[in-house]
Amino acid sequence: MIARARSAPIMSSLPRLWLALAALIFVSLTLAAHAEERTVRVGYQKYGTLVLLKGRGTLEPKLKALGYRVQWSEFPSGPPLMEALNAGAVDFGSAGETPPIFAQAASDALTYVAHEPAAPKGEAILVPKSSPIQSVVDLRGKKVALNKGSNVHYLLVHAVEAAGLTLADITPVYLAPADARAAFERGVVDAWVIWDPYFAAAEAGGNARVLADGTGLVPNHQFYLSSKSFAAEHGPALDAIVAALAEVDAWAKDNTDAVAKELSPSVGIPAPILGIALKRQTYGIRPLDEAVTAEQQRIADTFHGLKLVPRTVDIAGAVRKPGS
Repeated sequence: MIARARSAPIMSSLPRLWLALAALIFVSLTLAAHAEERTVRVGYQKYGTLVLLKGRGTLEPKLKALGYRVQWSEFPSGPPLMEALNAGAVDFGSAGETPPIFAQAASDALTYVAHEPAAPKGEAILVPKSSPIQSVVDLRGKKVALNKGSNVHYLLVHAVEAAGLTLADITPVYLAPADARAAFERGVVDAWVIWDPYFAAAEAGGNARVLADGTGLVPNHQFYLSSKSFAAEHGPALDAIVAALAEVDAWAKDNTDAVAKELSPSVGIPAPILGIALKRQTYGIRPLDEAVTAEQQRIADTFHGLKLVPRTVDIAGAVRKPGS
């Protein structure tokens, strides 16, 4: 009787032990699953194919099938996004022609993954409608607002050179787009060099006149970039991102009105104005070919020659080869 009395508590505790063991196994498996799930950190700007990809949610299932989740981070422009890429804070992002060059001059971390075709009408030098400035040569001695290291930086450089001037003949005023627009509208600066959709919004505001866009001056490519380390270690994930972007590109090309409506809330610009910008945009993501690589190298050499970047950069050496 004494032996049976002592065994009863032990026997009654067994179910609780099994439950505790099962819970421990479940927690361990859950932690292991999360440990195996990797993260792709994507940097995007308010406008462009990446923000559209984010909104449509088509990247997540592609990467989930490969064991990745997506973490999105918004940036105000290309230069800070490229700084984040150099610092290892993001794994993938997009920018115009100039920001990657400034980033390469600071670090050898990035690699060019792909690009969109040239869109020279998507950026411009603007002056007030009532301004006496009628040509780029009239910018001599004038204050010109722009975002330093952005794609329009090269447009300004090339435009003044084509007009027989140099940057020393004007006064660049380096401002982010929102601050530049405020300075432009208050008359603090004489001209503003800007890209879409801010360009389209300024036109719609009624007080801006196009002095020159990129036609005949610059190609205005959009590049997709990653870090060399991420590309080397996570090639299939990178290929999945490019494939997802290609799908969105193919849809957006023939549905600009729908794209404008979809982007309008996040960008904060009315859909009709976005529609104008989207019609100036180009579509069809593709790997960099020799011509695009050479053009990007010319831009890099120009900035180095102007001592705006501290050293020469090698574009071809930073281009990711398809399948690598």
